[in-house]
Amino acid sequence: MKHRDAHTEGPDLAALAALLADGTRATFCLALLDGRAWTATELARHAGVAASTATEHLNRLVAGGLLAEERQGRHRYVRLADLETAGLIENLASLAPRRPAPPSTLPAVNRSRALARARTCYDHLAGALGVAITESMTRRGLLDWEHGPALTGDGTAWLAELGIALPPATRRPAVRSCLDWTERRPHLAGAVGAALCAHAFDSGWITRIGTGRAVAPTAVGRQALREHLGLSDEFGTPSS
Repeated sequence: MKHRDAHTEGPDLAALAALLADGTRATFCLALLDGRAWTATELARHAGVAASTATEHLNRLVAGGLLAEERQGRHRYVRLADLETAGLIENLASLAPRRPAPPSTLPAVNRSRALARARTCYDHLAGALGVAITESMTRRGLLDWEHGPALTGDGTAWLAELGIALPPATRRPAVRSCLDWTERRPHLAGAVGAALCAHAFDSGWITRIGTGRAVAPTAVGRQALREHLGLSDEFGTPSS
């Protein structure tokens, strides 16, 4: 019986898996899902490691193609390489086993709850808020799932009423489903998800909590969610 050569030409999945097999590197990638560029010092502080350790891990992630770097003067910034990488990290997080929660301080518990309630996933909304928006759009016939998620004619008209212009067609799908790692249900990604998230920020519907990925609806946002999607303050469908 002929055995396959372990070094047969083709995708090196093991090399990619090795990049994320380290806890510090995985922590960096999850933090960068906020869609912003971070410095090595910021990521080192976030992960609780020395700056030199952070630099070593970041060099590996850049060399492996998961991160891209930008330099401004003496400062080096890193971000996730592209949208596909962001989707990969979020999908892996949704499949990863949950670790037992260590004893936490009240601020840490509050941060965790805020992330689960509403956050950004690269350039679209996630958490309970992102899932609630997606499910409400589905109930209202703005999204159709018969052949995978797709924006309906009513959905296009709804976006136009909000003043959200669909971006020109690119390789990026207009609508994509992203499995939420806290809710374990899909939230809306793709160009439409990104445009809706940008509109929420620009219109003052949501605001960031601190410097992380967590966001919270404002008073204006809660009213808009009720008016345009029929969502209650806790992201449920109000009873009639």
